[in-house]
Amino acid sequence: MSDQALPLSDVERIKEKSRYLRGTIQESLLDEMTGALRQDDQQLIKFHGTYQQFDRPLERERRKQRLEPLYSFMIRVRVPAGVVTAQQWLAIDELTGKYGIGTIKLTTRQAIELHGVLKRNLKSAIKGIHDCLLDTLAACGDVNRNVMASASPYLTRVHGEVHAVAKAIHTHLSPQTSTYHEIWIDDKLVAEGEKKDHEPIYGRTYLPRKFKIAIAIPPVNDTDIFANDIGLIAVVENNVLVGFNISMGGGMGSTFGMPETFARLGNVIGFVSKDKIVDVCEKILLVQRDNGNRSNRKLSRLKYTVERMTVAGFKVEIEKRLGYSLEAARAYRFTTNGDVFGWHKGEDGLWHVTLFIEGGRVKDTEDYSLRTGLREIAKIHHGTFILTGNQNLVIANIKESERGFIEKILNEYKITQHQKITGARANSLACVSLPLCPLAFAEAETYLPSLMDKVDIILGSLGLTDTPFNIRMTGCPNGCARPALAEIGLIGRSPEKYNIYLGGSPVGDRLNVLYRENQGEVEILSVLKDLLTRYAQERSKDERFGDFVIRQKIVSPVLKSA
Repeated sequence: MSDQALPLSDVERIKEKSRYLRGTIQESLLDEMTGALRQDDQQLIKFHGTYQQFDRPLERERRKQRLEPLYSFMIRVRVPAGVVTAQQWLAIDELTGKYGIGTIKLTTRQAIELHGVLKRNLKSAIKGIHDCLLDTLAACGDVNRNVMASASPYLTRVHGEVHAVAKAIHTHLSPQTSTYHEIWIDDKLVAEGEKKDHEPIYGRTYLPRKFKIAIAIPPVNDTDIFANDIGLIAVVENNVLVGFNISMGGGMGSTFGMPETFARLGNVIGFVSKDKIVDVCEKILLVQRDNGNRSNRKLSRLKYTVERMTVAGFKVEIEKRLGYSLEAARAYRFTTNGDVFGWHKGEDGLWHVTLFIEGGRVKDTEDYSLRTGLREIAKIHHGTFILTGNQNLVIANIKESERGFIEKILNEYKITQHQKITGARANSLACVSLPLCPLAFAEAETYLPSLMDKVDIILGSLGLTDTPFNIRMTGCPNGCARPALAEIGLIGRSPEKYNIYLGGSPVGDRLNVLYRENQGEVEILSVLKDLLTRYAQERSKDERFGDFVIRQKIVSPVLKSA
């Protein structure tokens, strides 16, 4: 039986009946008897950029008191190519202080998240985001998500062109329903408005599952393009952007106990000139729309469609819709998927400073006023802020005359001293996980810093303090921090227990493989100490850890990883 002949999933029913994502969201928002939305609306509101969550540590105590869980909402702001103005940063900072938990989360997809927003404040918060010329539409849901682009500040001219391409794709693939403005911005719906709504690309039921696009500028793969449904590799000749190599079918998520689910690297299928790239992205998305699995959501991503149709068969469908064949892929080379920290001067004479933001969490603590410091910079900065795909932040386009003022603020708020970190910590990533994410089995963002403290001690004893390591942790196998690409991946299996994965490449073009299951902190540190000791003693010159464990046959390279 084909996927199309199988019964549709319940989410497909919800989308079909939603009247272009309306559902009963308006009524749910007005219901003061609960802090939650109606069940179907919890699915639909994802398309509007919001997830319903609850405080899991408090759940048992509240149940004893016969209270419902303490519901709140995560709001995700789309930031195409990761670029916001200083004024937009200030607006987001104000909104999280007024409606959220007082922190800003920088995601691994160059988006911004506000956590802890109560239902009664949802509309005001989203309206505030709209007022600063940003939005949350399609930040989540079965649509094309935030379009990523390389944040390399030293490739200024190409960098600017690539950002323009990312925004063009973002605009072209955005949903067209008027529901978002109707619900959140108080636009009055014309008579029978939902009947006039039309989704020329998505149709009434949108995509089978989420869809992700990222662009990288070699030699830096800071967006991990092979982890995306579509990965675009900028081809630059004589300092001119001529087009893109196209990768398709990547994805990080899997499900424990379901070997038919797996992480997958995208396949490079050809080259196209830059003037055609938006249309090519649309056609790939349309093939997935019409052929993706709408019965089992765990098998609905593009990577599974490509596996079923084969890469060659999927490419035939793309070219049939395009009306022409893709050119052969051009040569390219990646040397890193990390960020380069510190100050850099661009080709246009402007300065950029890349800051390490641990776990992507912008907050103030007793000894580190990061949020306040960035707010003070935003008040005087005339350039932009660029969110990186590694949860870090670039203060970009700084004039020579302004650099001194920004350096003074970085020093005053101790931001500069917090940039003195080890090579392993500099390349670490963590998803939100517990206590905020309802899908998590274990902690990640809240735990990785303390684990890294202990790992750093081991590295120091081995003379590896400044050696780069790619370490990524998630609280579940959904892959939000792209742990399947890490040299050392830690994926939450249960509270305080993690699976250890080894052997990802330092440029993001090789998956890692399971090495140990269900390990607690003591076991993790013991395993890493033994491996890192061998690495320190037996590595070749300039050999990265991920390559070392492959060469030494500690693990074997794979194309897929369960």
